[in-house]
Parts: sequence; C-alpha cells; structure tokens
Amino acid sequence: MENQPEQYDPQAQECQRQRMAALLGQLAPVEGYNLTVLPDIRFLRSNRPLKSVPVLYDPGIVIVCQGKKRGFFGDQTYLYDERQCLVVSVPVPFTMETDASEQEPLLAIYMHLDFKIAADLMLQIDQLGGVASGKPQGMMSSRMDRRLNDSVLRLLEAMSRSMEAEIIGPALVREIYFRILTGDQGPSMRAALGMHGQFGKVVRALRRIHALYQQELSVEQLASEAGMSVPAFHVHFKAVTNTTPMQYLKSTRLHQARLLMVRNSITAATASAEVGYDSPSQFSREFKRLFGRSPREEVKRMRAEFAVPPAHAASIYVSSH
Repeated sequence: MENQPEQYDPQAQECQRQRMAALLGQLAPVEGYNLTVLPDIRFLRSNRPLKSVPVLYDPGIVIVCQGKKRGFFGDQTYLYDERQCLVVSVPVPFTMETDASEQEPLLAIYMHLDFKIAADLMLQIDQLGGVASGKPQGMMSSRMDRRLNDSVLRLLEAMSRSMEAEIIGPALVREIYFRILTGDQGPSMRAALGMHGQFGKVVRALRRIHALYQQELSVEQLASEAGMSVPAFHVHFKAVTNTTPMQYLKSTRLHQARLLMVRNSITAATASAEVGYDSPSQFSREFKRLFGRSPREEVKRMRAEFAVPPAHAASIYVSSH
C-alpha cells in the first residue's frame, strides 16, 4: 500500500490549504518574522512584492501556505508555494522574489533546521530499510503531498493553542522532518546532511567560513583544510554554492553586516570593521553592489518593511534573517 499513488480529493485539498492560510494569517499578524514559543519556528508575513532580493538562508525548511516565492540559483529556479516547500541543507547565496499584496499577503513557516533531529530520524530510517540514495544538494524544492500537508495543518492548529504548542509542537515538527526525509527530495536531503565525499568537504569549508568570516581566509588555506588542491576545491565549491570561495566569504560578511546594523543600530563603519573589512569605503561599494542600496538606505528599508528577529542561538551559520 505504501507505494500506491495518493488518492486525494482536489476540493478537500483546497479546503485544507485555505484552513492553513487562515491559521497562519492569525499566527503572523505582523509583517516580517513573528516569533513563536518554539525557538526553531518563525511565521512570516509579507504584504508587498519583492524583486531580486539577495538571500543567504540559514539551513531550514520554508513552507508557504499562501502566495509564491521564487529562488534563483545560477540557471535554476526554485518555486516554493502551496505545492512546493523549500529545503535548504547548506547556506547558499541566491536571489528571491515574491508575489504579495495587502489583500493577499505572503504567509509562510520558517523552520530552522535542527541537525540532531534530522540525524536521529535518518538513523532510524536506515535501520528500518531506508530510502533510495540520491545526489546531495544544498537547496531543493520538495512536493507538498497529502501527508505533509496534514502534518503542517496539525502543527498550525497546535501552535494556535499555547499549551499544545509547547507540549506537542516539537513532536509535530519531527513529523514534518520525517515527511520531507521520506518524500520526493528525501534522498537528496539525506545525502546532503550525511556530508560524504566532496560535497561534505565543501560543507565543512562553509562552516569554517561562517565561523571565521571576520578573519583573513585564503583559498589555499581552505583548500588545504578540505584536503583538496586549489583547482579541485574551486570546482567543487562552485558546484555546491554557484560562486567562488572568496565571493562567498564576501557575501557572508555583507549579509552579517546588514543584520548587525539593523539589530544593533551601529554605523556602517563599525559594522564593516566587525565583519573583517579594513576599508569602510570598500565595504560601502561592495554593499551597494550586492543589495542595490547604500548601507543607510538598506537598513532604513528593512526596518520599515520587516520585523527582523534576533539571531538564532543554535545557528552555526550567518543568514539573511
């Protein structure tokens, strides 16, 4: 029975999606990120369209209950809407656009990826027969099938009641992980989180960049620590991130500087020094090249349009939020 195609009433499916959107609309009353009693879960509302926004997501799962997001990674487009969720296993820079309005806001769930939960589930899945192997990917769209939709709806219902949110919310989050790990993109996600082969070496290099982005890091140093020649490291790094190691380091510094300015109300000069820039003028030029605005203009925009949550204490990566 497990392998038979799902039989699902389209009308029932649409009613379910409307219920999910209604619940999330109540749970995310403020534009931007709305924090919850579960530190790994945030609810997002956006009342305006966004075009060509540079993004560096912390590893996580983005489930859209109303509206559409599109991510552009090299020559690939990732659609995540009511039918596709986005899974980010390693932080890769890409650009994003959304369709949203006051009348029909974008409503989404962001789940910070808990590697311990994922590893525990992967071990159990393997012990019980596992799923097919796949090619590791840093970012993937995964189909929102009936079982996953059911799990998400139960999570939103639980999050609407404070006691249920704290007591059974974590179990429902684990259930969503299980649905994705055993779904269409489960093999690719499991391969990515397994960190084997050249992909795993690049991921470890990414973690080092995020841990030491304020310091002077060279390609030669990163390649040596990854156990690769410099040319091989360049090739495998770009295959995972669609950029070079030094461009990735620069992007990480700029994303972190933007968040520091928004969260801590510091100047561009102070932020540039904190993320490893020697020249504030160089920082300002590269910041505007990436975000399309000066540091002052971008900080003003973010404060006006989005509620930016505090940094995630468990994260080992810099991100856009």
